[in-house]
Amino acid sequence: MKIERPAYMQQLIGSKDNGLIKIVTGLRRVGKSYLLKTLFKDYLLKEGVGKDHILIIDLEDRKQKAFKDPDYLLDWVDEQMADDGQYYVIIDEVQKVEEFVDMLGSLAVKDHADVYVTGSNSHFLSSDVATEFRGRGDEIHVWPLTFKEYMTAYEGDVYEGWQEYYTFGGLPKILSIQGDDKKATYLRNLYRTVYLSDIYERHDIENKAEFEELVRILASSVGSPVNPTNLSNTFKTVKQLKNITDKTIETYLGYLEDAFLIEKSERYDIKGKKYIGTTPKYYFKDMGIRNAILSFRQTEENHLMENIIYNEMRYRRFLVDVGNVNIRVRNEKGELQRVTLEVDFVCNLGSRKYYLQSAYRLPDEEKMKQEKRSLIQISDSFKKIVIVGERMKLQRDEQGIVLMGIYEFLADEKLLDA
Repeated sequence: MKIERPAYMQQLIGSKDNGLIKIVTGLRRVGKSYLLKTLFKDYLLKEGVGKDHILIIDLEDRKQKAFKDPDYLLDWVDEQMADDGQYYVIIDEVQKVEEFVDMLGSLAVKDHADVYVTGSNSHFLSSDVATEFRGRGDEIHVWPLTFKEYMTAYEGDVYEGWQEYYTFGGLPKILSIQGDDKKATYLRNLYRTVYLSDIYERHDIENKAEFEELVRILASSVGSPVNPTNLSNTFKTVKQLKNITDKTIETYLGYLEDAFLIEKSERYDIKGKKYIGTTPKYYFKDMGIRNAILSFRQTEENHLMENIIYNEMRYRRFLVDVGNVNIRVRNEKGELQRVTLEVDFVCNLGSRKYYLQSAYRLPDEEKMKQEKRSLIQISDSFKKIVIVGERMKLQRDEQGIVLMGIYEFLADEKLLDA
C-alpha cells in the first residue's frame, strides 16, 4: 500500500541541495522512514540520481548497529563517495548514533553531501537543532495521516472512514490491519511496548503507575484546561501521594511532549494581544493512541473532532493557541461583571489568521448563539469560522461568521479562504 505524503514531499524537494541538514521528526511509526527511504528515494531515482549516490543508514536495523559509532559512520560515507557527484545521505533514527550532534556537524561541512535524518524524540533533536544547528538545520515535522491522506487508501465511504479515523487514528499501519480487535490490540501494544518504553528508557521515572495515570487523565480530558497544581492536589488527596508535586506533573508533561505523544496549546488573550501563561490545553498527536490509552472506552466524537481540527491546523503549519475574550456583562443585580469567553483555536501563519470554533452539533438557535458568542466579541477583520460535525455547504451569516462542515474543512485546505 503506497500512501502519498505530498505536503512533506514538497518540503523535502524545496529543501533539496540547500546546504542544510534536513531533520525529519515525529511520533514513532508515523511514517518518517517511509517518507525518506521510499517516497523521497523514488523521487531521486526518477530525477536521474544513481542508486549508488543514495546512501541509506538504518539505525533501526540491528545489522547496521556498527553505524552507532560516529567515526565508523563517517568513514563509511567517505568510502561510498567515490566521485564529485552529489550524494544523498539518509540516516534513520539518528539519535541512536553516539555523539550524533558532532557527527552531523562533520557531515554538514562535507562537500557533495546532502544530508537527511529522522528522529523520534524532540529533546534529542528539536532542541539540538535550535542550538547546535542554528542556520544549518531544516526541521520537517511529520504528523499522523490527515483525514484526507487517510481516505486516499481507505476502502469505504467518507462516513465509515471518519468513524474509523477518529477511533483508530492516522498511523499508516492501521490501514493494513483488518478487524477492529486487531487494530485496537496493535495500538495498545504500540503504546505500552514502544512509546511508554521509550519514555522510561530515557527518563528515570520512579512512579510509573502515577505517570500512566496522568496520561489517562490527559486522554480523558481532551479540550479541557490543564492545571498542574490541581492535578498534583488530586494525586495527594485521592492517591495519597505527596511527592507528586506540580513541578513533577510539569516534568511528566514535558516527557510526553518530547516523545511527540501530546502537544501543548497556549492560552492567548485576544483583546490584550498577549499570552496568559495559565491553564493551557493538551492535544494528542494521534487519536488511535489516545483511545488505546483509555481502552477505547471514551470515544466521544465531539472531543475527538476538536482534537482532529487542532492537528489539522498544525499539520498545515499554523501556530494554534486557545483564545480568551474578556467582556463585561451585567448580572441579576445590574452590576457589571467580568466574564471570560473562549475561542477554541486562534490560528496564525505569517499574515494569515483564523478564529475557529469546533461545534459538533448545532441543534437549535440557542446553541448557535452560544458557539458564536465569543467570535462576535472580536473586533478585528480576520475570518471567524464555526466548524460543524456534519456535511454542510459553506455559509456566511450577516455578522460575517462562516459555517462549514468538518468533512469539507478536512478535504480542502483552500476552503478557509473561500
